Amino acid sequence: MPTPIEAYRELCARVDAFFARVEARHGGEMRCAAGCDDCCHARLSVTGVEAAVIAAHVAAMAPEARAHVASLAARPVADASRPRCAALDDDGRCTIYDARPLVCRSHGVPIRLRAPGTLPVVQACRLNFTALGPEAADADCVLDQQTLSATLLTIDRLHAGETGGEVGGRVELADLLR
Repeated sequence: MPTPIEAYRELCARVDAFFARVEARHGGEMRCAAGCDDCCHARLSVTGVEAAVIAAHVAAMAPEARAHVASLAARPVADASRPRCAALDDDGRCTIYDARPLVCRSHGVPIRLRAPGTLPVVQACRLNFTALGPEAADADCVLDQQTLSATLLTIDRLHAGETGGEVGGRVELADLLR
């Protein structure tokens, strides 16, 4: 049986493969590319298992890179209406890209969302699927947010059990990177 960290890394690989499939089939409708940071204007919190993976990634960086990441995370939020992610570099690139959280890995693809008491809706980044809308994507190119969140919560619960962490607890990314 895989450890929670291994299970989380496997989930990340599956989401990355899903993103690649959507991009292969619907690339003409997607604007996601290095340097596009439209989805990176939010202050994020991450689960305990995500925080562990990110912390290990940052710890493995060269000292200068770690200092750079910490300095970015320590910057005050200049525009409250459009805050930037604590990991976002000035060139619009993610400084922790290889360890980015699941929300970042899945952003841009069509996502099925279910609010309690409502019918599911399919949404995507406002820059993607502008011609026909994200609902026009192939059925196997729509990510189910409820399933993804439940899977992440299960892995996080296992991680919390192993580490004595808080089940369902969140860590501010900026605090983690500082």
